Amino acid sequence: MSRSLALVVLLLGSLAIAMPRQAPLTAAAQTTPTISALPAAARAAVRFAVIGDNGTGDQPEFDVARQMIAFRTQVPFDFVIMVGDNLFGRPSARDFSNGFERPYKPLLDAGVRFYAVLGNHDAPDNRLYPGFNMVGQRYYTYARGNVRFFGLDTNFLDDAQMTWLEDALKSSLERWKIVYFHHAIYSNGKRHGSNVELRVMLEPLFVRYGVNVVFSGHDHIYERFKPQKGITYFVAGAGGKLRKGIRSSEQTAAAFDQDQSFVLVEIAGEQMTFRAVSRTGRLIDSGVIRQPGT
Repeated sequence: MSRSLALVVLLLGSLAIAMPRQAPLTAAAQTTPTISALPAAARAAVRFAVIGDNGTGDQPEFDVARQMIAFRTQVPFDFVIMVGDNLFGRPSARDFSNGFERPYKPLLDAGVRFYAVLGNHDAPDNRLYPGFNMVGQRYYTYARGNVRFFGLDTNFLDDAQMTWLEDALKSSLERWKIVYFHHAIYSNGKRHGSNVELRVMLEPLFVRYGVNVVFSGHDHIYERFKPQKGITYFVAGAGGKLRKGIRSSEQTAAAFDQDQSFVLVEIAGEQMTFRAVSRTGRLIDSGVIRQPGT
């Protein structure tokens, strides 16, 4: 071997020693995208379901729960917001079992968390129940990705809660702000309708601090309003109870009072996709809400 060829062989050998060895890719590794390969919007997606007036322990509640389980294969939500009247009846271990733990057992076993607010049929101490994740508070806030949630107690909207809400809204840095509570400030349900007194108190804060979406219950129907002062309002109060009767108005974008229902939501980047589903699996409403200016 010539001297020059020997030097080349020696150099290549030293480089091979210095380079780290990598295991060969398996077939699965070659075909399955990694997290870093996914679009940023998909990585940041926030998915959840919405139910209200659900805690009856009766068959319709179980039917809605089954549809939630079935649709989770399409929208893999990992938490549920509950807009009040989460338990009809006494706050006993049996009632919590019949009205919450049994209907949603497959979801709870899968690690899905439920975040409740109190309705007029909920005992005040229900905020202490671990399954509702209220950490003992009547009102509270938390964030998921770029979405900030605010859960309120509209049974008793006192000055302390209003001050807390304004401070929490003001300090929120998340792109999306979603508020949920029991008594709807926009509703065309015949039984209760809009709570105008609460609207006078809450709506100015919602507008001032850029709330995007509001979910409520109380009327046992599904309704979506056309944006009011830039905010989309939903009534999602038919998760277990049903009370037919809607006085549709020109503000109504969609309404349904023929069966129990729930809502699925996915937020990714600048848009929120929603669908409302009946307890038989029928799609009763769907659409996209976009951030202003997008």
